[in-house]
Amino acid sequence: GMVIPTFVRQALRGEPITVYGDGQQTRSFCWVGDTVRALMALAEHPDAVGQIFNVGSDEEVRIVDVAHQVKALSGSASPIVFIPYNRAYGDGFEDMRRRVPDLTKIRTLIGYRPTVRLEEILRRVLRHYRRFEADRRLALQPQCLP
Repeated sequence: GMVIPTFVRQALRGEPITVYGDGQQTRSFCWVGDTVRALMALAEHPDAVGQIFNVGSDEEVRIVDVAHQVKALSGSASPIVFIPYNRAYGDGFEDMRRRVPDLTKIRTLIGYRPTVRLEEILRRVLRHYRRFEADRRLALQPQCLP
């Protein structure tokens, strides 16, 4: 996972938002707080001992749609560009077209459901990067340097 931070940085800097392949591959994204909440509940549940669980979100989204959402939410004029896999990774690279966890087992045991949807995740990451960039610019001003 570096798709969201990469798209956000590119959008905020006005750089092209780079999508590898055709962008039709699907993924799901989970807020870290939802993951922590699930892991804590599993750690406290006696029936979870020795078991393996998928933790994440089953909100499936195409990567090209994530790029468009980041662009829209950031107000960026960045173009979305597609980079062929062979140019990014060399010949013979094969990507998984679909990566979405089956959450049936964890839902059954602890009632887990992620609470933060993708759009809110993107808004939070955008806020974080905007604050980070503002703090970085402030720290680099001549009057702030020794």
